[in-house]
Amino acid sequence: MEASPIVTSKQREEVVHGVPTEVVCTAFSNSVLVVVTQYGKMGTIVYVDPNTVGDNVGRPSLTTKVLLGKDEPLVHVCAKNLVAFVSREAGNKPILLAMALKDKTVEGIQALREVIRSCQVW
Repeated sequence: MEASPIVTSKQREEVVHGVPTEVVCTAFSNSVLVVVTQYGKMGTIVYVDPNTVGDNVGRPSLTTKVLLGKDEPLVHVCAKNLVAFVSREAGNKPILLAMALKDKTVEGIQALREVIRSCQVW
């Protein structure tokens, strides 16, 4: 009998708005790791945590904390927009996001979200 892997991981390389991009998603029992890079390195590491106290619509609000890298407002906005759906679809698990992005436009983030969705392991 073949044992199942301890962690499940998927990787994808795609050109997003003319920029070569790599995405790796790895599911752990208590969280999901998402790596999105357009530089070939991990870049800024952000912890995205769904709060148990939700908003008035019943969705948990997301708290972001930069663990490594530049702690700028745009980092928090990008992080929430890239992986909010991952946390929701994974049963409100926290997400560890490593991102090194050249294209931080709204269109770029939307396209990156679709690449992340194609690496679904949650």
